[in-house]
Amino acid sequence: MTIAQRLASGWGPTFSFEFFPPKDDAGEAQLRRTVDELARLGPDFVSVTYGANGSQRGRTLAATRELAQLTQVTTMGHLTCADQSRAQLVEVIGDYSDIGIQHIFAVRGDMPGGPTQPWQAHPEGLANATELVELIRSIGDFCVGVAAFPDPHPSTSDPRLDARLLVDKWRAGASFAITQLFFEPRSYVELVDRVRGLGCPIPIIAGIMPITMVSQVRRFAELSGAPIPSSISSQLEKVSNDPVAVRALGTAIATDLAEQLLDAGAPGLHFFTQNRSLATVEIWQALKMDRG
Repeated sequence: MTIAQRLASGWGPTFSFEFFPPKDDAGEAQLRRTVDELARLGPDFVSVTYGANGSQRGRTLAATRELAQLTQVTTMGHLTCADQSRAQLVEVIGDYSDIGIQHIFAVRGDMPGGPTQPWQAHPEGLANATELVELIRSIGDFCVGVAAFPDPHPSTSDPRLDARLLVDKWRAGASFAITQLFFEPRSYVELVDRVRGLGCPIPIIAGIMPITMVSQVRRFAELSGAPIPSSISSQLEKVSNDPVAVRALGTAIATDLAEQLLDAGAPGLHFFTQNRSLATVEIWQALKMDRG
């Protein structure tokens, strides 16, 4: 069953996990431990990120292959069109197919300076994620996921444009979307309303990042353009010097967000694990969704 078929099945919300490719032996050992612990929960799928400019291509392919083999869980590889030619993208898509991956998460990617830097397409590459979706679908029978932005993309700060671009990706052949990091349930609800108002039924899975380190979440929030609400920021400041308290508070915040999103009709939750399992497991158990 593809992710799209699972979302359309009516069996209830999906739960999935995102990992990044390790950079060294220690990172690989950490990833293996995390995957082993989270696979016991019976996720619907897992995914592996891809360097914004293809810099992690080899590690991504290796980690994606290993996850698929170790877990037997539906595994999705990521792909960006930033700083890569069409020929290079075709090669990576073929590599995914060769290792048995039939799900690809297609994103434009950002320039080296981050999402606020002006986008510049590779001279022999693609202009945007919509073209990447079209390319992937033209090569094989892949199930394609794309990014969605509850908070406006920092390069344009235009939520209506973000909604129109998501619709364009759906028309190009995307089967589902996963949101970027966000903190306010209303941001997700308003995004869905904008997309549905344009006549687009694409399922939009909510991306959740458990807060385990204050500095880390601030960096990701800045990169994604997702403002940290003052109510959350002030709570984190009070415990910023206590790692255990930060994780406990972050877990509670993420659990509350997840509960509100499920109540609002989110068809799934996708956890950005940062290759750590404890906070994600605690949230999962608090939601009473353990399938182990």
